[in-house]
Parts: sequence; structure tokens; C-alpha cells
Amino acid sequence: MKSNNQINNIKSKFILQKIFYNLLYKKKLNLMKYNRTIQNRMDLNIKDYKEYASIEIEIKPVSNKQGKFIDIKKEEQMYYHIYFNKNETEIKRNYIYKDEEINIIKILIDFKVKSLKELFFNCDIISSVCFKNFNRENINDMGGMFCGCSSLKEIQFNSFNSTNVEDMSFMFCDCSSLNALNLNNFNTDNVKYMSYMFNDCSSLKSLNLNNINTNNVIDMSYMFYKCSSLKDLNINNFNTNKVKKMNYMFAKCSILNKLNLDNFDTNNVTDMNHMFFECEALEKLNLDNFKTKKVTNMSYMFTFCFKLKELKLKNFNNNRELIKKLKTGYKNIIVK
Repeated sequence: MKSNNQINNIKSKFILQKIFYNLLYKKKLNLMKYNRTIQNRMDLNIKDYKEYASIEIEIKPVSNKQGKFIDIKKEEQMYYHIYFNKNETEIKRNYIYKDEEINIIKILIDFKVKSLKELFFNCDIISSVCFKNFNRENINDMGGMFCGCSSLKEIQFNSFNSTNVEDMSFMFCDCSSLNALNLNNFNTDNVKYMSYMFNDCSSLKSLNLNNINTNNVIDMSYMFYKCSSLKDLNINNFNTNKVKKMNYMFAKCSILNKLNLDNFDTNNVTDMNHMFFECEALEKLNLDNFKTKKVTNMSYMFTFCFKLKELKLKNFNNNRELIKKLKTGYKNIIVK
């Protein structure tokens, strides 16, 4: 057993992370958290626990608005520690009431929580979210995490870990006040579901997806549906070779004026219905690399793409039937 002095000499962020990592999988972390003897022996304290074993989120509520600010499953209530205005007196509830003047809410989430699914679901009183600390790797689900946060204007992912997350569907769905989103800190290597991920982010003008890995994604349906303020979208890095559903993927992106899908692999896609529906600003679309042998539904794929003048469909299966429909509906379109 190392003495306190020896531990002091080697104590560092790296060492502490290793200690907590081992304790986590031996299921002794909770015991250590509440056991002063063990803490003293290891020269660790509750502050170390908070820093290296918890997720810390800081949120700013919309002023003078009451309502729910977090969704916690009943069986996980004890693992969420909530402080108002950074007061160290823990608040055991998840609502804000009219007579409370709250500028900031601090949330610490213990290691036992493995899912952040619908954490802020339908919360319309949050204006800003900042991840201050996120060293854990056991979170596997972020589906619908911010879904319905209609007042949310800013999310800072300064410290964020999504290494083992498999589900990001509906993650930012209906975040209608978000103007910009930078996901450079995201690790999506294991993500399978991205359907509805940015659905109805109607104010979104800037979306950075440069570091997004889609190698394992199987569902992209409704992914950018109704992103009606998005003029540019760079998804050149997307790998879609496992994707099966692309229906409504870009539908109602009404001011999107260009889209480069040269890297798209659609060999396994079965559904493309309404894929570019109401993309009213698109003038050219090159889909020569699209393979559609497995596609069973292409209905309304280009409907109401009023400015579309050139469309390349070299490798489309059922090409003739689709071209016939397009020429009937759009007299000015050139289909190649």
C-alpha cells in the first residue's frame, strides 16, 4: 500500500483517471465516494470524484420562465446532483418556478448513469448549455437529448465524450432557436442511428460536421428535414455504405442551393422517398454514383424542386420510369 506522500507525488489527472477507471469496472467507485477512510488512504476527496468521475453540465435558463429543465428517470434520481446559482446546497427537484431567480444551474451526473437519452426533452426554458467536464466513456445513448429545446440558442461542447454512443437520433430535433452548431468534438465511430438528428432546426445557419464519422450509421432518414435556414451543407466526409434509409433526408431544406453527394454510397439503401422534397433552391444535382438496386421507394423524391435544371441519374435503377415522371412534372429539367 502506497503512503499518502507517495500518492501525492504521483497524483495527476492521468493517474486519477486510471484509478477511477479501474474502480468503475470493479463497481467500487460508489463505495469510495462515500467512504472517508478509503478517501483518506488514497489521498482523494469528493472534489476529485466530481472532477474525474462525473459529467458536469452548466445550463442557463430563460429568465422569467417556469417549467421543467431536465428529465431524470425515477430510478436514476439519486445519481443526479443539481445546484442552483452554484449553491452547494443540493436541490432534489428538476423544475423551476415563477418566484425563483435562477441565473445558472449546475448538474453533476454520477458514473452509474449510462444513457443521456431525452435528458432535456421538451425543455423550453433552457437558453444555453455548456459541458464543463465529461471524462466518462460509458454513455451509450444520446437519442433525443436536446429534442424540443425550442429556446436553446447555444450549446458548448468544450468537454464532451461520445466515444461509445450508438444512438444520436432526434438529438437536436426541434431546436428551433439554434443558429450555429459545431460538432468538432464529437466521436461518432460507433453511432448507428442519426435519423431526425437535426430535424426542424429551422434557424440553423452554420453546421460543422467535418469530424463526423458515419461508417456505422444505418439510418439517416429525416436527418436534415426542415433545416430551412441552412444554405450550405458540407458532408463530403460522410461514409454511407451501411445506410439503409435516406427518406426525407434533405426534405424542406428550402434555401440549400448546392449539395455535393459524390462520395455517397447507396448500395444498401432501400428507401429514398421524399429525399429532396421541397429543396426549392437546388439548381443542379449529380447523383451519377447512386446505386439504387435495393431501393423500393423513390416516391416524390424531387417533388417541388422548382429551380432544378440539371439532374444526373446515370446508375439509377428504374431510370426510365423516374425520368418520365420528372419530364412530365418539370418541362425545363435536363435529366442525364
